[in-house]
Amino acid sequence: MRRGMVAFAEDWGGLPSSTQHLVGRLAAERDVIWVNSIGMRRPRFNGRDLTRIGAKIKGLAGAAPSSAAAPVRAERPERLTVVSPMAVSWPGSRVAGLFNRASLGRQIRGRMAAWGMAQPILWTSLPTVAPVVGALGERAVVYYCGDDFGALAGVDHGPVSVMERDLVARADLILAASETLAAKFPASRTVLVPHGVDFTLFTAPAPRAKDLPAGGPVAGFYGSIAEWIDIELLAQCATAMPDWTFVLIGDAKVDVSRLVALPNVRILGPRPHAALPSYAQHWDVSLLPFLDTPQIRACNPLKLREYLAAGAPVASIEFPALAPYADVVRATADPRRFVDMIRLAAGDAADHDRRRARVANESWDERAAAVQALLEAL
Repeated sequence: MRRGMVAFAEDWGGLPSSTQHLVGRLAAERDVIWVNSIGMRRPRFNGRDLTRIGAKIKGLAGAAPSSAAAPVRAERPERLTVVSPMAVSWPGSRVAGLFNRASLGRQIRGRMAAWGMAQPILWTSLPTVAPVVGALGERAVVYYCGDDFGALAGVDHGPVSVMERDLVARADLILAASETLAAKFPASRTVLVPHGVDFTLFTAPAPRAKDLPAGGPVAGFYGSIAEWIDIELLAQCATAMPDWTFVLIGDAKVDVSRLVALPNVRILGPRPHAALPSYAQHWDVSLLPFLDTPQIRACNPLKLREYLAAGAPVASIEFPALAPYADVVRATADPRRFVDMIRLAAGDAADHDRRRARVANESWDERAAAVQALLEAL
């Protein structure tokens, strides 16, 4: 029987992260206690934070969490149980660290005892778990790094970076989602694990979404409409291409009034992950309109492989993790040429089989099997 795991990550549910894809598959062969997010910044007590705090309280009370960004909750594997942590989100606070170590240790050890779990693997995708290391009697510590937390929007960068250094020093294995991230950590304990794709979901023919505009070419994007998306670039493209419709799917976390004012832009809001092929298979070009930031230079976006598996052409701003796919993506480092990339990509429509073949061997099942072998070696 494989050793149990305690996994610290974002809140379970909604659009699945790379951690959910991996750990959800690992749970097919081992018991997993999934601990919902310990925040990476102190609360600001604005409307968004108060809503999140309310959801956390409901989670502690046993109510199903809800989110405007997550219309459908992710399916939970049978061998995975979710814990809503009694923790204080205040990176850099010694008092908060001591409280979290005691509170989480007590709460999770109780769940471990109920499941008959001893000496688990401690897996964390969050640097803020550093104070908890050693409190669970864990056999090994795995740090899965999917983002540059020193540059990620919405993070208290200074104290979180200090916590990450502490975590890395105590980790037995570090899994990095991109080469840029891997280069930050000790080579002897670090393994590159690029993101995968639910190949079956995105290649199986899906009906065209009823709210996807018809009657002309469509350029589409899905994901968080956040600080790393170039809103001005999208507005310029929509203005320069009035015969195209630009469709954005996701939770708008930044001001999008510039886009809303344009007649050929549609912001549809969030959609369930399983519904995304109904859009991405049927629009004419998939978009990766990123700003050039340290966060993007370190990222390895899940949607890149999903776009390719869906088959539609892809137009992107260049970033390092895109390099292996340069032969199947139209990309430029110059935002002024992004309109050209969209038009060139539209001419590649017939190459959908080549795009799908490019990611056929990069499924999440294959990634999880590789991670499973690394865990066994621990």
